[in-house]
Order: sequence, then C-alpha cells, then structure tokens
Amino acid sequence: MYPAVIDTYDAPTSVQEALQALANRGSNSHFLAGGQSLMQAIKARVISPKSLIDLQHVVELKGIQYKQGGVRIGAMTPYRDIAADEGLDGAYQALRDAASHVGDRQVRNRGTIGGSLCWNYIAACMPPTCIGIGTSLDLVSKKGKRTLLAEKFLHGPLETARHDDEIVVAVTLPAPSQFSGSAYKKWGLVTDALPVVGVCAFIGLDNDGRCQLARLAVGGLATGPRRANAGEKALIGVSATDASAISEATETAAAATETQSDMWADAAYRKKLIEILAHEVVTTAFARAARGKHS
Repeated sequence: MYPAVIDTYDAPTSVQEALQALANRGSNSHFLAGGQSLMQAIKARVISPKSLIDLQHVVELKGIQYKQGGVRIGAMTPYRDIAADEGLDGAYQALRDAASHVGDRQVRNRGTIGGSLCWNYIAACMPPTCIGIGTSLDLVSKKGKRTLLAEKFLHGPLETARHDDEIVVAVTLPAPSQFSGSAYKKWGLVTDALPVVGVCAFIGLDNDGRCQLARLAVGGLATGPRRANAGEKALIGVSATDASAISEATETAAAATETQSDMWADAAYRKKLIEILAHEVVTTAFARAARGKHS
C-alpha cells in the first residue's frame, strides 16, 4: 500500500529546531528516527501522520560517550554502532548482543536505539535489554528536561511514557561496579527473526564471586517487557558454580512470568523458552562479571 498524504516534512539539524517544528506542526506529527518500523506502519495506514519530522540530521542525538565510567548513547545511534563498540563489553555487553541480531543488515544500519524504545514493539530486542541493564532515558521538551528509568518509560506494546511534546535525546547508564556483566538472547522462528521471547540478565558480584545484584527482563510478552523479580531474588547470594541454584532461579523466573498463546507459541512453550534463555544469559552474565573488566 501507499501511505496517506503527508502534508509537511521537516529536517531539523538540532534538538531545538526539532521541538520548534513539532510546535509548529501540531499533534498529528511524528518524529522519524531510522524509519524501519514507522514507515511500514505508515504504508499500511496503521497511522496517518500529517507531518514528519526527520531526526537523522540532528548530530547531537548520535554517538556513544563514556564519562566518569558511565555511558551515554544518543537516541539516534544506529544498532550497527552499538554492536561494534567494544567499550560496552562486560557490564553492558547485552546491548551488543541485542544490537548484533536486530533484524537484517539494513535494519541494523538504519534502525536506532531511541526509535526502538519509543516504538516499543512487542517483538523487539532493545526494550527488554534496556530494562535488564538498568538504563535511563533523557527526554527534552520546551518545558524542560526529565529522566525516566526504562522500566518506567516502557509500558504495554506500542505504549510509552513519552509526552507528545517530548524528544528522547539519550539512553544513559551509570558507572557499573567492577565485577558486573550482562547478556541478552532471543529465540525466533528463524535466524535474526523478531523474538518470540527475549531475555536479558545483569549480574553484579561481590568480592567472593557471589551475586549481590541481579536483574532479569523478558520481552515478547503481551503486557510489554517486564522484569522477572522472583528470578532476581532467587539469584542473590548465588555463585557461578551453583548450577542447581541458577537452574532453580531461572525456573522460578519462568513460572512467575505471565505469558500468552498466539500463532507463534502457546503460553506453556513461552515459559519454557524463558527458562532456557534465562539460564543461558544468566550463566553468560556471571562469566562476564567474573572477568572484572570495569573499574
């Protein structure tokens, strides 16, 4: 299908110009990031915006910066740049895991982390990954700035806490502890397919190699990406050599997660996928944390 008529197109070169364009064009406007999801929706007439505001020329929205041990990723940073950045290894390596297998090469070249989070598609890798590693999102409007944790920003599928007059400018991560690691893995019907289920794990170890901080997040759920709190609690005090304890924790995480049945998988099968994937990413996160790359 062809899209409905779009009356205006703006290509601002700064965040302030983008905000002004939004103010000028009114509520039936959409920001265009990579366009890999939005343009398909427009062509299918799922949405019919009267105005598009293209953010690809806003340089301040791009790039990965490391400051005082923390990380700032511009909202318009494409997946390919995230997948290639070895500075994320260790604590935030789950971002590279996810970005390396989003869609196909074109999607990885054009798609952006901010676009994915704002779209919040049910079958997407970045939303559960960003919840799992504890990211925050910086938002800007003409009224000012605010910051939200990813788990507060992301609601149900295609729903977020972003106000109509706001732009997400960056995804930020705090300086990690020395012994911390993360991992993400998805399961799809074919290689690099949209995830039927995706799981992210973040593990922080104490000096004895036992888990003192655990985060688990699951994607592909009808209710939107969610933390698996029961599994997190079960991992506290566990070490990488406690294979049975890790298995019990991931079984607990799967059992406590509400899943749905659809044409891709039934609810019971989804729970099994969560259990298997959680075990794999938790084990990998433990191994990455033990290397103690970050200081």
